Amino acid sequence: MKELLADLDRWRRQNEAIALATLVAVRGSAPRLPGSRLGLTQSGRMSGSVSAGCVESDVFEHAMKVLDAGRPALVTYGITDEQGFEVGLSCGGSIDVLIEPFSDGDVWRALRRAVEANEPAAWGIGLAPAPLRGRKLLVLGDEPVQGGIDPALDREVVAAARRLLPGGGTRTLTRPWGDEEATVFVEAFPPPVRLFIVGATHAAIHLCRMAAQLGFRVTVIDARTAFASAERFPEADEVLRAWPDAVFGERTLDAYAYVVTMTHDFKIDVPALECALRSGARYIGALGSRRTHERRKAQLVARGFGEAELARIRAPIGLDLGGRQPEEIALAILAEMLAVRHGREGGPLSARRATVDADG
Repeated sequence: MKELLADLDRWRRQNEAIALATLVAVRGSAPRLPGSRLGLTQSGRMSGSVSAGCVESDVFEHAMKVLDAGRPALVTYGITDEQGFEVGLSCGGSIDVLIEPFSDGDVWRALRRAVEANEPAAWGIGLAPAPLRGRKLLVLGDEPVQGGIDPALDREVVAAARRLLPGGGTRTLTRPWGDEEATVFVEAFPPPVRLFIVGATHAAIHLCRMAAQLGFRVTVIDARTAFASAERFPEADEVLRAWPDAVFGERTLDAYAYVVTMTHDFKIDVPALECALRSGARYIGALGSRRTHERRKAQLVARGFGEAELARIRAPIGLDLGGRQPEEIALAILAEMLAVRHGREGGPLSARRATVDADG
């Protein structure tokens, strides 16, 4: 969503007619996840993607018809023919794409404000039948619901949206609606995941860069002035020259927080881990060998922690990728963080049946 905003703004200033395509359903293997978006203009500009190039040209043709008619359309794409000359997905799955005229209405503006402010938000979009298509309902925390799809459906849509808010994601609701069946796409936009890197080390530079590229909001913490500088960490959102317990005493570490200690210095690592263990942080990792970690654990036991609590710390940190260079260590840490974020073990894809093929 955020990636499209600048282009949408520029196109609106240029008085472009704009259509917005949203991937709302995936069956089998597909290149993109539900919620992926593609912005298009009548003059031929495009931003974003719903299929990594497989169907975008046909989506454009449908978008021009949608703009001419002023009504949204729901389009389904399946597998291509053997030669791949027909429009479709070569990976064997099928997708549904909602294409609608872009409208900068009240619901859209409220959603945009929440997304830009990194506040949780969720909405429902009517897909079927045609009278409901494009209708929107917005949920913002404890604020009153904005918009609506249909009085007979809104309560269930709101409940589904609130269930998705903590972790984000999408789902599709199908419910009876008069003599027909109603389908609603529900999508949640959680706050960005925050990564707190304790220790401005060489490997931390690479971890900061990689995590920022994947959308993490990165804070680097180190009391050592020579290490903690914006010049060394240009991709960081914050570089704090402070002790970690002082920083964490003023921050809420919740399910969107990931904490990594990288100094091997117990007077820095142990207070940071203590704060993380007393919080709801989603991920806690500590760089160092097993022997080093046993010594850290002994200090944490002395501070009142039991084995069950200490088991939250991932140490040695990262997935076993075999690399020992700073950038390889950073990659292994980030890989484990992503596995935790998505509820996976981090094994090879070939060992499981994947539902989404990122390569198409």
